[in-house]
Amino acid sequence: MLLTRRSARRLALVPALLSVCALTLTACGDDDGGDGFPGAGKTADRLDAVTISGDVGSAPEVKWKSGMAAGKIETKTITEGDGEPLADKSSVLAHLWIGNGFSQQQSFSTYEDQKAELLTVNDELPEFLAGIKDATVGSRIAVTASAEEAFGEMGNAGLGIGNKDTVLVIVDLVSEVLDQPDGERPPTPDWMPAIASSKGLPTGFTFEGTPAPTDVLRRAQVIKGTGPRVEKGQTIAVRYLGEVFGGDKPFDENFSAEGGAPTAFGIGVDPAQVIKGWDQSLVGVPVGSRVVLSIPPALGYGEAGNEEAGIKGTDTLVFVIDILAAA
Repeated sequence: MLLTRRSARRLALVPALLSVCALTLTACGDDDGGDGFPGAGKTADRLDAVTISGDVGSAPEVKWKSGMAAGKIETKTITEGDGEPLADKSSVLAHLWIGNGFSQQQSFSTYEDQKAELLTVNDELPEFLAGIKDATVGSRIAVTASAEEAFGEMGNAGLGIGNKDTVLVIVDLVSEVLDQPDGERPPTPDWMPAIASSKGLPTGFTFEGTPAPTDVLRRAQVIKGTGPRVEKGQTIAVRYLGEVFGGDKPFDENFSAEGGAPTAFGIGVDPAQVIKGWDQSLVGVPVGSRVVLSIPPALGYGEAGNEEAGIKGTDTLVFVIDILAAA
């Protein structure tokens, strides 16, 4: 992925402090619960061990009453949303909270840095999240399981969860990902190259007759969406295509991705996840929009360019971007 300046965050590989006990095939304490944990020596079945409060879209308040016992994966809807149900192949931006039912501690939370995860209902979805299919957007869902059932026989060392521990996962389905942009089609400016397409999807640009680019960042709304406007610090789900001005093929795109799955990026975050031209031009654009950006070198890959992608330090970059969700 050429735009991002970080490695993709995959849930199964979440970077976290490694717990020595999580690197072995044993739990982090004695079978009776050990000392030092709330409700030490006590266990209760699944959600009987905990209270979960707070609004969907805000970090859950989790209070442990005891250690949690769990086996096979079980999914329970805590709050039912009024959005569309998630069908097969559909995507959603979601926040996740993961806790260790033995230590009664938080192991991971996307609320920590306000970076929602993009979840797509397909065969690559972890089994412990398969229960989100048919759930409605706006819902809060709790998943309980043994660590072995959730992550496999080794547990998850990256989360500090040993294979004999139990797991509580709270999922907030916060923003539906649209299938395609939708809205008004304003007149396009003279500077904008025409979008070439096949079967309704962008495949590149036609630069013939287009004025030479300037050193000014330009944005055109090809389709003006009707959703909420993108805010600085949010995660957005997009389909996009990028091409060097005057080029003959894209250097990067995901319109042809298998299953049509979009990609998620943080906008206006530190450290930056995208090039400056994206950060400076996508804030304020309504969800559901299709935009074309003309990005001068200084706001793209700078004087160094990107040799791997065939981008020189003097190249202007042109993108078409469908903004399908923001959270």
